[in-house]
Amino acid sequence: MIKAVEYSTLKPYLASNINADLDAQSILTYPISQKTLAIEANSYYFGHPEWAKNYFEACHRNDIFKSRWQAATGSWDNKIVVDIGCGPGNLFATLGGKPKLLIGVDVSYGGLEMAQSLGYTPVLADAHNLPFISGFADIVAVNATLHHCDQMDVVLAEAARLVRPGGILITDHDPHRSAWNFQGLGMWLWQLRLGLYRLIKRGGHASAAEQSWGLATEVHHRPGDGVTSELFHTILEPLGFSVKTYPHNHQLGTETFQGNYGQSELKYRFAQLLSGINPNSSQAALSLMCVATRHTELKYSSLVFNL
Repeated sequence: MIKAVEYSTLKPYLASNINADLDAQSILTYPISQKTLAIEANSYYFGHPEWAKNYFEACHRNDIFKSRWQAATGSWDNKIVVDIGCGPGNLFATLGGKPKLLIGVDVSYGGLEMAQSLGYTPVLADAHNLPFISGFADIVAVNATLHHCDQMDVVLAEAARLVRPGGILITDHDPHRSAWNFQGLGMWLWQLRLGLYRLIKRGGHASAAEQSWGLATEVHHRPGDGVTSELFHTILEPLGFSVKTYPHNHQLGTETFQGNYGQSELKYRFAQLLSGINPNSSQAALSLMCVATRHTELKYSSLVFNL
């Protein structure tokens, strides 16, 4: 059963109209009404003990990532933080700090068990329908998550709903659509990589099964798909956010916020050239980070008054 102290801390922020399972499991579990193929794949892949461990050790754990995120969010000390799509807990393991409350949401029970061991208060729930009240979180983090979800716009709006006035929403490591619009020879080269990855047993591709399940989780990480700046502005601005987006190639930390996006690896640049994409342009940056701040009520009043 979920620890009493853990549940009492979490309870003020839980929506009262959604039933949860508190007895049968050690993790607070909400029913998922529609278990899509993407949800099933994410649940299985990130709950697999070996694959989840590989992901935890390989992804989002370097100093460049840490410096970029720390610059975007500031300290997590004494903050209420919600990490949506937390997986095995990569984000907190990298950033550290002493949050007042650190909630990890995922569809993978096994991934949440790993996150719980790191200090997360785990909640198993569908990111399309989060079981929380609105406007309570200082920081909502959605790292490498949107592209794993069936409806990115719905998940983004749900994440935004949790942010308090003056709080921030951060997303990162979702594929930038314009960078992945491979065509012709570029598409052929991109597809060819999968066999090579299995041959060299690259992380996430050590076996055909791991590769197959891993790819199944990435609903929107496909050529011609991904996030756009328009997505973030269209969804978040009407909800009362100031929105800034930062294209980057995973190679730079705080420099990303000065408009630098670095260079991607040669394999990406070559595939982009063959697809008619300028690999030196911002449109070719592999990921698009979003930093959105929710207006305070005072600013809202000023905006209304000025109109």
